[in-house]
Amino acid sequence: MSIADNIFINMCRDVLENGISTEGEKVRPKWEDGSYAYTIKKFGVVNRYDLSKEFPAITLRKTALKACVDELLWIWQKKSNNIHELNSHIWDSWADENGSIGKAYGYQMGVKHKYKEGEMDQVDRVIYDLKNNPYSRRIMTNIYVHQDLHEMNLYPCAYSMTFNVTGDKLNAILNQRSQDILAAGNWNVVQYAVLVHMLAQVCGYKAGELVHVIADAHIYDRHIPIIKELITRETYPAPKFWINPDIKDFYDFTVEDVKLIDYVTGPQVKNIPVAV
Repeated sequence: MSIADNIFINMCRDVLENGISTEGEKVRPKWEDGSYAYTIKKFGVVNRYDLSKEFPAITLRKTALKACVDELLWIWQKKSNNIHELNSHIWDSWADENGSIGKAYGYQMGVKHKYKEGEMDQVDRVIYDLKNNPYSRRIMTNIYVHQDLHEMNLYPCAYSMTFNVTGDKLNAILNQRSQDILAAGNWNVVQYAVLVHMLAQVCGYKAGELVHVIADAHIYDRHIPIIKELITRETYPAPKFWINPDIKDFYDFTVEDVKLIDYVTGPQVKNIPVAV
């Protein structure tokens, strides 16, 4: 069993056994048939992944690396908020007739801010500091911008990254206000593990720890039987992670520059109902 599998299984069991139901409460999400989507939830879940020991892709089912990385680069590299620049359909429900999700995610990453060193967006500021001020305790991003929330078609879920250089390793904390454990549980972990590897490589470090903090970790009512089956499956050793060593500029990375080797998994979970 991989470390990531163990973390995922323990988190799911904890939510199922010790979580609080929202049934009967005034909740926002609804299922496609219009009924309210209730959850079992836990507050303040914290998971730690040592990227120097293992890449945290679960083996209970396959996490689609290329789709994960495509969305990551859509936000962090293209700084886009238009689904026409994304090669998947995961954001279709939140896009308008022009493909825009409003002033959310990539839009916020691309906004220029004034610093004494000049104008930079959040991504370029992180890269600048990792190269020039590596031991700063101020290296972070935040896309939960209150003045623009009314123009976002979905408030950001994974909203903040804090980076910290310790010795020769780049560590990071991913803050997430809300997570649908079945639909996105390992997706976000894989994405931001890749991001740490990418930034570490182009800024001259080794990948260290990724700490994932989830304020509201939940399992939707219609996902409970799926989760119960998923966490009883056979597990396999963690895959090996490959990143193209020739890439020295973050903006040169493509989905083809990262791979999972010997990634053996259980069958995919199909037709997951999504609450909107």
